[in-house]
Amino acid sequence: MNEKLKGKFIVLDGPDGCGKSTQVRMLSEWVADQGVDVVSYRDPGTTIVGEKIREILLDPAHEGMGDNVEVLLYMAARAQLWKEHISPDLEHGKCVLMDRWISSTCAYQGVAGGFGAEKVLKIGTDSLERVWPDVTVVLDVDLETAASRMQRDLDRMEQKGDQYHAAVREGFLELSVYHETVKVVNAAQDIEQVHAEVLKLIKEF
Repeated sequence: MNEKLKGKFIVLDGPDGCGKSTQVRMLSEWVADQGVDVVSYRDPGTTIVGEKIREILLDPAHEGMGDNVEVLLYMAARAQLWKEHISPDLEHGKCVLMDRWISSTCAYQGVAGGFGAEKVLKIGTDSLERVWPDVTVVLDVDLETAASRMQRDLDRMEQKGDQYHAAVREGFLELSVYHETVKVVNAAQDIEQVHAEVLKLIKEF
């Protein structure tokens, strides 16, 4: 696994409350245990530019923001992250783990927001050196389970309501239509079970 994980770009994605951050941390520890130099980032964020864009996107005060504006802001943060970190890390043989990527924009703004997943991918293709990672693991979870995990103040995206988030979930489940490297894991299971399934998919790839 050591040689196979070097220079790989892996994304964990899914609806709010699916447990991405926990699974990214666990996967990062496992990759490191294989003797591979691993880094993990969140999208949007990580860079100075990305964190400022993240604040704008998630601030509940900006409730009037259009889906097209969200798409462009997310893509801008992503392009900066690619330039500053992801591209050089991959070139140096590091395994890059991401908490969200373009798959999120396809599901949230593309499907749930009505912008269109195809249009999101077109903008991504024009803006990024690489749109699809080596593998995207979608952590699928039902709305009730997701809501029970988010016992905190909700950000602007999380406040959009059940109908919106049901559409987000469907958007994630449809992603395999756009690329064969998108795989789905049942994230309603306990943490260790989800981790085991994520590892199984990574090993297969």
